[in-house]
Formats: sequence, C-alpha cells, structure tokens
Amino acid sequence: MTNDPIINDRAQLLLKTLIERYIQDGQPVGSRILSRESGMNLSPATVRNVMADLEDMGLVKAPHTSAGRVPTVRGYRLFVDNLLTVRPLRGSLIERFRDELYRIDDPEALIDRASNLLSSMTRMAGLVMLPRPGAVQLRHIEFLPLSDNRVLVILVVNDQQVQNRIIHTERSYTSSELQQAANYLNSEFAGHDLEGIRSQVLKHMEEIRDDMHQIMQLAVQMADEVIQTSQSADYVVHGETNLMSYAEMGDMDRMRQLFEALKTKQDILHILDKSIHAEGMQIFIGEESGYAAFGECSVVTSPYKMQDEVVGVLGVIGPTRMAYDQVIPVVDVTAKLLGSLLTSE
Repeated sequence: MTNDPIINDRAQLLLKTLIERYIQDGQPVGSRILSRESGMNLSPATVRNVMADLEDMGLVKAPHTSAGRVPTVRGYRLFVDNLLTVRPLRGSLIERFRDELYRIDDPEALIDRASNLLSSMTRMAGLVMLPRPGAVQLRHIEFLPLSDNRVLVILVVNDQQVQNRIIHTERSYTSSELQQAANYLNSEFAGHDLEGIRSQVLKHMEEIRDDMHQIMQLAVQMADEVIQTSQSADYVVHGETNLMSYAEMGDMDRMRQLFEALKTKQDILHILDKSIHAEGMQIFIGEESGYAAFGECSVVTSPYKMQDEVVGVLGVIGPTRMAYDQVIPVVDVTAKLLGSLLTSE
C-alpha cells in the first residue's frame, strides 16, 4: 500500500493485537486487555499513550460509548498489507474442497457449488462470477422495433449460434431505419469480432458522405447496446443471510442497502471488474470499494483461469472484521480448483 503511516515495532504489535482481538469478539479493546495480551509487559498508561498516537494517525478510533478502541479502514489496511500472517490450508481441508467440487460434471452446477462452498467455509457470503465468453464473431444481425423504445436484436454469432436480446434505445426507430442499420452492419462487419465493430464504425464515419451519418450513428448505438449485453457477466451468490449474524451489520437500513446491491448486481460487478483486471488477490476494505452499500464490508477476491487465461473472479463478502488470515487461503484455493476443473471440462 502507498502512504502507509510509519509506526514503530511496539505500536505495530499493539495494533496487531487490537485488531486480532476485535476480529475475534467484535468488542472495543481496552488498554488493560492490550497490556495483558500483547506480551510486552507494558503498563496500561503506556498502552493508552500508544493508542492515542495510533488514533491521531487514523488507524484506530474510540466509539463514543466506550473507553476501548476499534480499528479504522486505514488500520485494517495496514494490518492486511504489513502485519497479517496467512497460514496455508491444511491438506485435509484442501482434499475436502477437492472432493466437494470434483464430483460435479456440469459447469453451471460447479460454479454454484463453489459459491456455496465459499459461504459455508467462511460463514459469510460467497460469490462466483460466471466465466466471460471469449471472442464473439458476428455472422448476421437483425433489428425489430418493439414498443416503448425497445428493439429486439436477433444475433447470429460464431458457429451459427442464435441469440435474442431486447435493448432500450434513446428514441423509437422505424422498421426502415433499423433495417438500414442492420444491412450496413451485415455488409461491412460479418465475420468481425463484436467488440471491434463500434470503433470500426466510428472510423468509417470520418470517411463517408453526410447522408450516411444517421444510419451509422444508429449502428454505433446498436453496437454499443449489443456489446454491453454481451459482456455483462453475471454471478452466483450464496450465504447473504450469514451477514445478519454480525452485530456491526445488524442495522436494518444498512442490510437492506447491501441486499439491494447484491440483488441489482451492478455495484458488485464493478468491484469484480476491478479484480478481473488486477493481478492476483484483491481485498477491498470498507469504503475502498467505492460503494456506500459495502461501507461496513470487506470483499476478498481472486481471479480464476481457464487454460492460463483469466475468465472470472470469485470471492467472499463479509464484515470488515473478518478473519482475513482464514478467508484469504479459502478464496485462493477455491479459485485454483475451480479454474482447474473448468479447464478439464
């Protein structure tokens, strides 16, 4: 992490002790407990002084109802990046994971089971993004007008695979307008990758006469909508209700906001998108996710691969005081096993 506050070894050990104790029982941690559990033979007064320094640095805070302190998001971040000791899973536990997943042949059932396994092993919410498709080549496209500014798209891709989608447009279009846009896309871009069509249309717009611009602008909008629906990966989630057992997440308005975010999927998909384009495991603590609904949550994710190519992300959503040392190896092992099994499928 960048801009980590510099704290001495004594302060590091006290912060580590405080966070580990808070993760364990969820109660503010007082100076006497820290003095006893840190093993450093410090007086409570000395501990209070160190805690005051850590509070000034924004690493801990004192709830107004308690003399004890709890970690902040910044404190958790320093802990996860610099003080956390992650122990690998026991061999017997890895074998249990393997047995749970290896007996499933159907890819969709496998992804569902992986999500369930993440949830049951961590007692939090487990989620797995469905694998993203590879390159999609356009063979033929048709647009049919519907009511309320909707258009039915009939898309033939790859080896004559037919997909039907309904997209929403900014205004209504006539059958003639849609037919012209479809004719243009079919004549110019049949056999091209779907993702590249939009940029190629824009390039062509610089080279053609004015009376073609309207058709091509419509083609760009249609390409945008079709590509967006093609790329919108979904995910499977299990164990959302597990989060209700954590006292700090028991506020009903907060839980309603979180459940709504999981239901609508847009926010969590943005978080997963950040993970799929990053290297290795990602940990978003509290407000680091950028979404208010996850302000009291941490999201631990890991990409999974098929044939050495990242195709999806899986992870765990839980409270910020989750046991990171236990969650991280569970997520890591599940990602490796799922990728291996999907590749063999």
